[in-house]
Amino acid sequence: MVNDDGTAKAEGAAAAATGKAVATGRATATGGSKKGRPRGRPRSFDRETALEKALLAFWEHGYEATSVSDLTRVMDIGAPSLYAAFGDKRSLFEEVVHVYGTRYGSFTDRALAEEPTAWSAVERTLREAATAYTEPGHPHGCLVVHAAANCSTPEVEQSLRDRRNANIAAFESRIRADVAAGVLPPDTDSAALARHTGAMIQGMSQQARDGASREELEAVAEIAMSIWPRTGTHTG
Repeated sequence: MVNDDGTAKAEGAAAAATGKAVATGRATATGGSKKGRPRGRPRSFDRETALEKALLAFWEHGYEATSVSDLTRVMDIGAPSLYAAFGDKRSLFEEVVHVYGTRYGSFTDRALAEEPTAWSAVERTLREAATAYTEPGHPHGCLVVHAAANCSTPEVEQSLRDRRNANIAAFESRIRADVAAGVLPPDTDSAALARHTGAMIQGMSQQARDGASREELEAVAEIAMSIWPRTGTHTG
């Protein structure tokens, strides 16, 4: 054994350093790791609000021109949250179209259900379209008409086409019923008259996008109704 005070002091210093390292490791394992841990729950979102924002984006820009990054930006959510809540872009759009039909585009269904004749149902539809397509606070025109513009997704394009054609078929059914009831002349071309109505609705939608006012579209609707054949009473 060497009686060297310097050596003893070095050994003591090494032991002290070892103890400090152990203590530091314990602190890191307990308190230090808290800095890297996320605090609280992940930020949630209001699903209905996010869906409405997606609806407005699709309505304004169409299906094809609205990217997933556009949607996450306007909805204020990340892509994983969008996929988790709504599925892919196409699934989100299908839900948007359903909400649009209920919230903004139901005036046609109401008119057909509540009006006594085809003439009054179409007249009301065109008049209410003039209002709905030019209302402030949301894009002008009809989402179902404009969302398919330049669309390269056949399933989406076909789905929107089916919706538009379903409206024309509903008008034709009401017109045929009025012909059978004697409200309209027996030689009325029900299919052509229904398609004329569809053309007016779609044209008014585009005119609204181009800046036409409600009053201007109401004038167009009035002219459109003036060409209807007359037998008996239109208003029932």
